[in-house]
Amino acid sequence: MSSNLLQLQQTVQMSVLRNAMNMETVAAIGMLEGMSQSAATHPHKGTVVDIQA
Repeated sequence: MSSNLLQLQQTVQMSVLRNAMNMETVAAIGMLEGMSQSAATHPHKGTVVDIQA
């Protein structure tokens, strides 16, 4: 009985952890997509970078 309870507790913990990680991943992807769509500009320099050598 004790081992079954321990196994159930571990399974629930892993499920909660997996769900939390999925939510964080979705949030991070949403944030990255939002950043790429609204190309943030520097207040003084704009968005163009000149890298001539």
